[in-house]
Amino acid sequence: MTMPARLLQRLQAALPLERPAWHGSGRQAGVLVALTDEPQPHVLLARRALHLTLHPGEVAFPGGKREPGDRGPWDTAMREAEEEVCCLPDRVRPLGELAPLCTRSGFTIHPCVAVIPANLPLRADPGEVAELLLLPLQQFADASGWHVCNLPDPVDGRPVRVPHFRLHRDTVWGTTARVLLLLANLGLQAELDPLTFTEED
Repeated sequence: MTMPARLLQRLQAALPLERPAWHGSGRQAGVLVALTDEPQPHVLLARRALHLTLHPGEVAFPGGKREPGDRGPWDTAMREAEEEVCCLPDRVRPLGELAPLCTRSGFTIHPCVAVIPANLPLRADPGEVAELLLLPLQQFADASGWHVCNLPDPVDGRPVRVPHFRLHRDTVWGTTARVLLLLANLGLQAELDPLTFTEED
């Protein structure tokens, strides 16, 4: 492995690797949070195709809804990553799971954190992905890129501070931004606090 040992150790120490089975019901999804195995790891993201019903054009992790044949979130995440970006399951080394996150659209997202080879030949499926993005993880440790805005809670309408990260020509929102914030704090010890982010209208 060429990923910095401290980063790897921090993530492995902070994240359980239980590979749980799916349980419960409702709108559930698994996403693959893949870090490249290199001295300056990159994180694999994808811009969703514009014709998709949910979150068209948004930057997200490869992943999708739980299907009947999926035993657990890892099965879902890796099946979807293979379909969307041609990331083969046998090239994925699981590290651990982040706690499930709830989205404004009513999904419970299970982030599965893993390492992939830096030179993996990935390819976007145009039916689901408009563009692949491999961005330096270190970029998300920069507090100046983080901002918050107040949006109404979908359940009770109260304003909620929503963190997001500005890229050169994109903004990373929602669960994807929350996962990247957690990774920066856990793996890079960025000590990012959403209460200190620049507030926007």
